[in-house]
Amino acid sequence: MPKKIQVIAIITSILIVVLSLIFLKSLFYFLLGIAIVIAVLPFLISFITETGREKEKEEMFLEFARNLVESVRVGAPISRSIINVASKDYSSLTPHIQKLANQIKIAIPVKQALRTFASDIKNKVISRSVELIIEAETSGGEIGSVLDAVVKSVNEIEDLKKERMARVYSMVVQGYIIFFIFVVIMLFVELKFMPLIAGALTGTEIQTTGLGISVGGGISTEIIERSFFILLLVQALFAGLVIGKLSQGSIHYGIKHSAILLIFTYLVVTAARALLT
Repeated sequence: MPKKIQVIAIITSILIVVLSLIFLKSLFYFLLGIAIVIAVLPFLISFITETGREKEKEEMFLEFARNLVESVRVGAPISRSIINVASKDYSSLTPHIQKLANQIKIAIPVKQALRTFASDIKNKVISRSVELIIEAETSGGEIGSVLDAVVKSVNEIEDLKKERMARVYSMVVQGYIIFFIFVVIMLFVELKFMPLIAGALTGTEIQTTGLGISVGGGISTEIIERSFFILLLVQALFAGLVIGKLSQGSIHYGIKHSAILLIFTYLVVTAARALLT
């Protein structure tokens, strides 16, 4: 179900489109872009928030595993240890850990409760760690050593992610700068260079078609503008996906970068066309 703020944003964007059609037709495409931004922004913020929550869950699971290690080392079994540490605050992970402890309290097997815990969280790092704990608990191995290894493994994964982010940060910034320069160059070609070519061809046959002005029977200016616009949007989409893949190792995280670049491209191009043509 959409949240209240998302519904309000969609209604506001529709009103902007309707009013621009009535009162500001010359700025319609630019205002359409503003309306799209308003409609999409709550969903984008929700996506970014959810991404941050996933990172927080991994960090809180690391804290939970450390507390389990301490409890197991003093001689408590894994089931009792989970119940003991469940009273602590683990931020967004707290409800899931409390549910895990409650399942164990009502005699649900630890193996089944842990699998339910991993299924509810839906995080790859946590799911792999939970499976290791289950295998150790099932085989009767040294659970304390396994938990300690899980803590080290999760900690190393987090450190590697942070190290990768630090190393590719400059590449991400360069990716944005290169794209912005590309947009400026394409706009210059479309708005300044193409009219110069048309002026140089003044003596040639100029035809007016349903698609725009055609110089010498060739491609119309409207088709050229549309092609440039589509090229910029496609470039924005894939540039964002590449930036996400480089920075966080997944194209999924590139969605927010693509959204930022698409919004920037649409607003800049429509504003430039409205003001300079």
